[in-house]
Amino acid sequence: MCAPDVAAVLPLRFDETLFRPVRAVNAFEETVERLLQAIKLGVVAPGDRLPSERDLAARLGVSRETLREALAVVAQAGHVQARRGRYGGTFVLPSPQRSQGPQLREIAERGLDSLADVLTLRRVVEAGAAEAAAGSGVDGAARHHLTERLADAKGASLADYRRMDSRLHLAFAEVTGSPSLTAAVAEVRMRVNELLDAIPLIARNIEHSNAQHRKVVAAVLARAPDQARALMGEHLDGTAMLLRGFLT
Repeated sequence: MCAPDVAAVLPLRFDETLFRPVRAVNAFEETVERLLQAIKLGVVAPGDRLPSERDLAARLGVSRETLREALAVVAQAGHVQARRGRYGGTFVLPSPQRSQGPQLREIAERGLDSLADVLTLRRVVEAGAAEAAAGSGVDGAARHHLTERLADAKGASLADYRRMDSRLHLAFAEVTGSPSLTAAVAEVRMRVNELLDAIPLIARNIEHSNAQHRKVVAAVLARAPDQARALMGEHLDGTAMLLRGFLT
């Protein structure tokens, strides 16, 4: 007997909520988040087959390439499995057992409220730092500092990426000349990195992040505070989607 297509049996209210079109700015990250939400909330149960790639890509409003890359990340995390053959497709697996190391236990104990707290604080502090950097009148030394940190992040290996990414984000505060703002960004980044270290590094996300970094730096160098703040906010939203998807 042919396995049912979940697209035909999902309750409409869930279908509309989780498989509605994503926003273009962080399409890959939001697609990963939506897939993980649908699985973790039980909208698609273990053993069920996801809608076809064509159908799911159309529902989410993304290319099939973006969907495949998102599915690959979800598969690597142990949530789905692709099966070939007449009755093949992408099937939901039982929830993987998380590592019970101290870090993940602590994250689980802090819960969703703590995650939301960190993400809210980060958006206020880091987007504000980008805005302040653009409004501070970037001189030659500051310009060099930002472009060097940008190049370091772009050229970093996977092993070094988190460190170079952190240095770039800290640089936006440093060029403002405000020690208090720099300390605030450093503190929030330490908290964010605890969470980031609990989820996989994803090549597609790094590529997208680097592209967003370039736009933020360009806005700062162009002395466009509103644009710098908005672009940094979009960048932080993409990371927040991945954190919520994997950790909640």
